[in-house]
Parts: sequence; structure tokens; C-alpha cells
Amino acid sequence: MEFLQGIFSAGTGFLGYLIPALFVLTIVVFFHELGHFMVGRWCGVTIKAFSIGFGPELFGFYDKYGTRWKFSAIPLGGYVKFLGDENAASMPDEEAMQSLGEDEREGSLHSKALWQRAAIVAAGPFANFLLSIVIFAMLLFLYGKPITPARVDSVVPNSAAEEAGFKPGDIMVSVDGVDIEAFSDVQRLVALSSEVTLDVIVDRGGELVTLTTTPRRMEVTDNFGNKQKIGVLGIHHTRDPEDVVVKEYGPLQALQGGVEETYFIIERTLAYIGRIFVGKEDADQLGGPLKVAQVSGQVATLGLMALINLAGMLSVSIGLINLFPIPMLDGGHLVYFAAEAVRGKPLSQRSQELGFRIGMAMVLSLMVFATFNDITSIFLSD
Repeated sequence: MEFLQGIFSAGTGFLGYLIPALFVLTIVVFFHELGHFMVGRWCGVTIKAFSIGFGPELFGFYDKYGTRWKFSAIPLGGYVKFLGDENAASMPDEEAMQSLGEDEREGSLHSKALWQRAAIVAAGPFANFLLSIVIFAMLLFLYGKPITPARVDSVVPNSAAEEAGFKPGDIMVSVDGVDIEAFSDVQRLVALSSEVTLDVIVDRGGELVTLTTTPRRMEVTDNFGNKQKIGVLGIHHTRDPEDVVVKEYGPLQALQGGVEETYFIIERTLAYIGRIFVGKEDADQLGGPLKVAQVSGQVATLGLMALINLAGMLSVSIGLINLFPIPMLDGGHLVYFAAEAVRGKPLSQRSQELGFRIGMAMVLSLMVFATFNDITSIFLSD
């Protein structure tokens, strides 16, 4: 463990970014593909390959079932290739299917019942969510949660908090209906609620008072020097070590906490994306592979457990993104299956190919856009 800790906190040079990023992505991608793999095998599907990464194979081996397990040159994803697949996105290969014997065809993904195919596809994102729950629960069980009172120690002049009537000594009880346990809970709720009107209940000398406030969208710099635009109230909290209490969790409490944390990330991510579409957030906050590498390297300096926590957060995001109804992603396949359930027969091969091309274009465009954001924020920012 100390050896790994030393590797991940070795610095922020090239390897200081690359090694932690590969560590995080490999964990997340492996469990995503393992979800597809496990349910596929349970459903009797023959699996040709299990790959971490795309492109040329670097190394690998065959298991006793004939599946090729391999690491590939481009570590930005992965795939499970089932019998009868044309490509890594599991588009059916009609020519290959016709060349299969009757017994072999029974082992192909596309010969399985609709519910089995849907279960196999949904298993990847579900595995990501499950991984996140396990990671968050494990960290809560092992280390607990530092609790700092959500107390207002001072109010910034002319801030949103001052306009709303916050006063020193107020203790925040809830924000927009969400119970507050620690000051950190307030910070992350407010950060993702810029220009959104919030009802905040505070305990003021034993009396509950409701204050209405709208966090202002401001650019702030974190401890690593990264700039981001978030919601800010204008409240200062004195970090007195004597105020910090570590809340301990039993196994069931930790599991519940893991579920709640995973749900929180999903709900806030969807809210953020929705706000981008209505023009209330800037899409320049979206990050790509370079940003993942940068953040991984920075978080690695805090220790192995911090990096594992990042893997849990990234796993939620990967699972959620894969459920988007875009052809080529798992969500796109589920849309095809829903259409098949309604029509009573699969979409035509031409329709699926057209959808795949559109989905490929959308995914590539998103990657280019996210990478452009990465370059702008990492290399071109002041």
C-alpha cells in the first residue's frame, strides 16, 4: 500500500498525471465491461473478446472459454465483443451470423430474447453505479465522514448571503429541502445551484428562520489552481480543528451513504446538463480525457484513498453517460430494443447502421469539444 501511495503522489509531471489517470480509467472501464461480460455469460452468449482500451492489442491471453482478454493501445474506454458482433459497439454482423451453424447461432448476442439483450446492455452502466456505491460505502465504513457545523461565521459584504439576511451565528439546517449535516453539504449544493433561487432554513438562536437566496455565479480557484465557475453565497466559515467531528458508519449505514452519494451525483449531473441546454450554464465546464488526467494527477497527491474516491465519482459519470439515448452507447441500444418491443420486430439493418453513424459523429464531436475545453483550461488559461 505504501508503495502505491508513493507512486501516486510522486509529483505532477507527465507520469504523475498518466499513471493515476490510467489507474482510475482502468478500474472504471473494467467494471463497466465486466457488467456486460458477466450478464452475457449468464445468458449463454459466446464472448469473443474483453478489451481494456481500443486499437492495436498490447498484450492479452485466452481463457478456457476462448475469450481473448486484452489491453489495447488507446486507453480511453473498452469493449466486450460478443459472437456475431460487427464491431466494438455490438452492431450485428449479418454475414457472420449467416455463416454460423445452428448451434453456434444460439451463442450469439443477437439470437437472445429481447429481455436478455436489454439486460446485457444495461449491465455495464449498472456495474458502474454498483462500483461507485461500493467505493463510497467502503470509504465511509473505513474512515467515516468529517462533520463541521454548517455555521455562518461571517458574511461577505454585498453578497447574495447578505442580501438574503444571513447573520453570523446562523446554523444552516436545510437547503432547498435537503437536510444539512455538515458545512461541506452546503458548499456542494450551492456550488451546483448558481442563479437558482434556494430556500435555506437556519437555526438562529433556537428559532428556525427561512431565508431565500440566489447564489451568484462566480469564477473561483481551487487548491490546485484550477479555475471553475460555481454558485457562491458569500459566507465564511472558520475552520477550527476543534469543530471537526468524525461520524462513524456501520456496514448498513455506510451502504446507505454510498447509495445516497451515488444518487446525489447522478441527480446533480442531470440538473447541470439540463441547465446547459436552457442556457443557464456554460458548456466550457465539460472536461475530456486531458482534464481527467490532470485531475487524477492532482488528486493522487492527496493519497490513494482520494484517488479511489475519484474513481467512484468518475464511475457514476461513465455509467450515466452510457445511458444517454445515443446510438453506439448503451442507451442507444436500449432505445433500439424499446422500438423493437413496440414494433414486434427489430429495426432494419439500414436504420441501425444509420443510427450508429449518427451516434459515432455525436460522440466524436463531444470528445473534440471536451478536448478543446481541456486545452483551453489547462494550457491557455491565465
